[in-house]
Amino acid sequence: MTDATSPSVLPGGEASEGDPPLVAEVAVDVSLPHLDRPFDYLVTPQQAEEVAVGCRVRVRFAGKLRDGFVLALKRDSEAGKLRPLERVISGEVVLAAPIARLARQVADHYGGTLADVLRLAVPGRHAATEKASRAAPAAPASAGEAGVLPRFAEGDAFLAGLAGGRPVRASWSPVPVFGPDGDWAGGLVDAAAATLAAGRAAVLVVPDAEALARLEARCAASFGAGSFVTLTAELGPAARYRHFLAAARGQARLVLGTRAAVYAPVADLGLIAVFDDGNDSLAEPRAPYPHVREVASLRASGEHAGLLLAGYGRTAEVQALVEKGWVVPIGLPPAEMRRRGPVVRVAADTERALDRDPDARVARLPHDVFATLRAGLASGPVLVQVPRAGYVSSVACQGCREPARCPRCRTPLRGERGASGLALVCRLCGPLPGPWRCPECGDTRLRAPRVGVTRTAEELGRAFPQTRVVQSWSGHPVAEVDAEPAIVLATPGAEPEPTHGYAAAVLLDATLLLERPELRAAEEALRRWLAACARVRPASEGGAVLIVGETHARAVQALVRLDAAGFAERELAGRREASFPPASKLVVVEGPADAVAGFAEASGPVEGVETFGPLELGDDVVRVTLRGPTSSGPALVAAAKAEASRRSARKLPGSVRVRVDPQVID
Repeated sequence: MTDATSPSVLPGGEASEGDPPLVAEVAVDVSLPHLDRPFDYLVTPQQAEEVAVGCRVRVRFAGKLRDGFVLALKRDSEAGKLRPLERVISGEVVLAAPIARLARQVADHYGGTLADVLRLAVPGRHAATEKASRAAPAAPASAGEAGVLPRFAEGDAFLAGLAGGRPVRASWSPVPVFGPDGDWAGGLVDAAAATLAAGRAAVLVVPDAEALARLEARCAASFGAGSFVTLTAELGPAARYRHFLAAARGQARLVLGTRAAVYAPVADLGLIAVFDDGNDSLAEPRAPYPHVREVASLRASGEHAGLLLAGYGRTAEVQALVEKGWVVPIGLPPAEMRRRGPVVRVAADTERALDRDPDARVARLPHDVFATLRAGLASGPVLVQVPRAGYVSSVACQGCREPARCPRCRTPLRGERGASGLALVCRLCGPLPGPWRCPECGDTRLRAPRVGVTRTAEELGRAFPQTRVVQSWSGHPVAEVDAEPAIVLATPGAEPEPTHGYAAAVLLDATLLLERPELRAAEEALRRWLAACARVRPASEGGAVLIVGETHARAVQALVRLDAAGFAERELAGRREASFPPASKLVVVEGPADAVAGFAEASGPVEGVETFGPLELGDDVVRVTLRGPTSSGPALVAAAKAEASRRSARKLPGSVRVRVDPQVID
C-alpha cells in the first residue's frame, strides 16, 4: 500500500500535458474476504482538482455504487481498462496514511477485511459538520509538575522518555486505593503532559463513560477546558464527526475516548495510553473483533510512539509483554503496595474467628461482615460488592439441590420479591402461575444459592435499621456518594464514586466470580476486586477490605497481598502450561458443520496446529477451535483468511464467524 510519502503519490490537479491520466487506488467498502484488496479507478480531469489521498469517493463496483477511500494516487496501473470514479464525495482527508496502514495491520492480525476495520476507525460522514466552521480547540496549557507517576519506580524515566520524544513503552500498576497513589487519571495526565511538552500528540483510551468523565475532569483541570476532544459513540453523529475532524485536521493534539478512539487520526502521535485493558468493553464486538490493547500496541510500534498500559490488575497479555521486555513495568514492590493501600483480609481467616463463628466458612454473611460494616460506618460509607443484581438470581431445590426450572420451557427460574414472599419468575414465560414442585424429588422447599443486590440490601437493612442503604447496578446506577455513613451495595462496575473514599469495603460471593466457566475467570475476578479496593481509603486512614471466599484461592491471596503483578506472572505460567493465549494462537470458527470443517482442513498444513471440536452450539451451528504455537500464529490466521476467501469467492451458503484470540474463552 502506498501513502502520502511515497513517490507514486501525486497531488491532484498537477498533471502536465502529455502525462498519463491520474489513477486512484481505492479501498472499496466491501467486506467479502476474496475482494479484500484495493482497486484502481480513473480520475477524470474535473475530479483531479478535488481528489486527495485519504478522501471519500463513490465508485461503481460489481454493478452497484459503493463508497470507498483513496489510498494512493498514481500515474500507472497494472489493470486493463479502468472505470472512472463516479464522484469525489468530499475532498476532506479523513483516512490518514498511518491509520490506513494500521487498519491493514489490524485486519491481517485478526483475519478480517480492511473494509470492516475502516468502519471502526472512520465515523460516517456528517456533511453539515464538515462544511461548518473549522474552529480549533484551545491549545493545551502546561499541566505543571507531574504528581502521580513519579511516585512509582521507573515513573520518572518513562516521563523523561516521552518528554524527549522517544517511543518508550510501559505497563503501570497504580496502587488500588483512594488517593494520589491510586489516581490512574492523574497518571495518564502526567504522561500526556510530557508528550505534549515535546510537541507531539497523545491519545488516551478508557473502557467506559464513567472512566471517560473522570479523565475529562482531570484533563480540564490540568490543560484547560476545551483543550482536547473526546471520541465516543455517546456523542452522536454530528459531535463525534466534529471531534474526529478536529483531530484529522491537526487542530487537536490531545484526544480522549472509548474503544474507537484508538484510531484517532492525530498527526505525530507521541503517546497512546490504555486504561484497564482487561475490561471487556475494550474488546470490539464487531468483526474482526479487535482488542484495543493489541491495536494500541500495533499503532505505537508502527508510528514510533510511546505506549502506556495502565490498570489496577494486570492481564496475562500485558505480563507476556513485560516478560519479553517489550514494555517496562512501572509499579511498587508488594510490601510497599500494601503499606500504601487498604488492609485486605479474608473472612474467617483465623482460628479465633472460627471459634466465634463456627459456620463462617459456609455462611454468606459471616460475623466478620457485620464487624467490618460496624467499624466502617463509624467514619463513613461502606461499599458492599455483590456479583449479581436483582433479588434472587437463581433458585434451587432445598432437598436435592437441583436448579429450579420452569415447568413449561425448562428455563432456570429466578426469584423476585412478592407481596407474600419469594415469587418465582421465568425470563421467557413470566411469573409462575402456581406453586412449584421439584420434578426430581417432589420437594416444594427452595434455597437461594445466588442472592442479588436487592435481597442483600434487605438483609443488611434489617441488621442496621438506622443506616442509609444505597443500591447501584447497571440498570440503576448511582453516580456518587458523600462522606456520610451509608451501606452502599453495588454490582462490579457500578460502584458509586465516593467523594472522600469508602471507609471499608466488603466483597461478597467471591466463589461465584471464580467459578465462572471462563479461562479469564480468576483474572477478571481479581480485576473487579482491585477496582473496589481503589475506592477505599488507605490503611493509614483506617481503610479496610474484607473478602468472603476461599482463603486458598490464588486470586484471593493475590488480593490480600495487593500483588496483581505476581498473580499475572503465575497466570501466564499456567496459560503456557495449558497452551492458552497469549502463550498460543487460537482461532475460533463457528458456523454450519460443513463450513467449519473446511477451516479445520485448511489449517492442516500449518505446523503444530491442533483441532478441537466440533462442538454443537444449537440451531445447526458448531464450533471448532484451532490452536497453534505463537510462531505459527500468522500462518494459522492466514489459512483461516484464505478459507474465508475461498468460501466467499464461490458464494458458498452459510454464515461463518471467525475470531482470533477472543476475549472470552468458554
